[in-house]
Amino acid sequence: MTAITYEFIKTCKQTGARLGRVHTPHGSFDTPTFMPVGTLATVKTMSPEELKEMDARIILSNTYHLWLRPGHDIIREAGGLHNFMNWDGAILTDSGGFQVFSLSDMRKIKEEGVHFRNHLSGERMFLSPEKAMEIQNALGSDIMMAFDECPPYPATFEYMKSSVERTSRWAERCLEAHQRPEDQGLFGIIQGGEFEELRKQSARDLVSMDFPGYAIGGLSVGEPKDVMNRTLEFTTPWMPEDKPRYLMGVGSPDSLIDGSIRGIDMFDCVLPTRIARNGTCMTSNGRLVVRNAAYARDFRPIDENCDCHVCKNYSRAYIRHLVKCNETFGFRLTTYHNLHFLVKLMEQVRAAISEDRLGDFKEEFFEQYGFNKPDAKNF
Repeated sequence: MTAITYEFIKTCKQTGARLGRVHTPHGSFDTPTFMPVGTLATVKTMSPEELKEMDARIILSNTYHLWLRPGHDIIREAGGLHNFMNWDGAILTDSGGFQVFSLSDMRKIKEEGVHFRNHLSGERMFLSPEKAMEIQNALGSDIMMAFDECPPYPATFEYMKSSVERTSRWAERCLEAHQRPEDQGLFGIIQGGEFEELRKQSARDLVSMDFPGYAIGGLSVGEPKDVMNRTLEFTTPWMPEDKPRYLMGVGSPDSLIDGSIRGIDMFDCVLPTRIARNGTCMTSNGRLVVRNAAYARDFRPIDENCDCHVCKNYSRAYIRHLVKCNETFGFRLTTYHNLHFLVKLMEQVRAAISEDRLGDFKEEFFEQYGFNKPDAKNF
């Protein structure tokens, strides 16, 4: 038995998007789905009870940051991440690779791993495939991610080819070092930038290793949306149909819909929580910056089409006042609304797939949201 299994339900006749369900040791969730990010074992300003209330079934935490604070040994002593943070749903931990590679002026890539400096203290540190597995095994997440190289965008074909080959070698080492395959599923990460040949090579390498799930990395790193969509179109056909497909670091509403149409099952991003702390809200009619002066006397909810408890109980004027005063409660309200918006958006996507009308839904949503306008503002 494997810790993670994928149950296929149906394909949308209109778009080819797929409806499914992922089963984990801590419950199942329907796909396509959006996963809130809880970097330091907390989704910023949200309680686990609030996440359950909005029907989030899986969240993310970050290996690198939890390794630094409080330390994976402490979390192991607590009985694992689920006990530590009082969350009984599924948890996915990333490998720490993205965070380490983002420290471009403080790290050196070697075959054995990455030497870098702690971004908090400046201390010299080393992260390898084996260490990433040790930390994630201690955290006890349901889904672990292989340690990969996250190359910059843009990168040359030659650099990307070398990076893909290293990522494949590291993936093999991750499989060998993984100590808990019976209750923790390890996903491989397909790299290759915008190069079709390299994405194909990476997918073939990783699929041959028979991971229980696969992610697409190296997107949403500055490339245009059409490049991301084109890359998904030539990558997903090389991914197994009977295993979950995860697009890392994507959370704008248009990309969630476009990714679903191209066969993606799982998405995550800090976008909804990060922009919430700047007073920016996602609504059915597009982006709304509630801290703007225009809302000082606006007593309507953030989104009149939203049924979350924020929109049922609080006005734009009140939330603006809180945000302008840097009151934590204001950031809690905007964060709750944004996460609820994306969780419910994915419910609508799943319903549209079930009814073979995701193409129509996309057209209607993009029109109402304003994505079809020449001067459309995204996030």
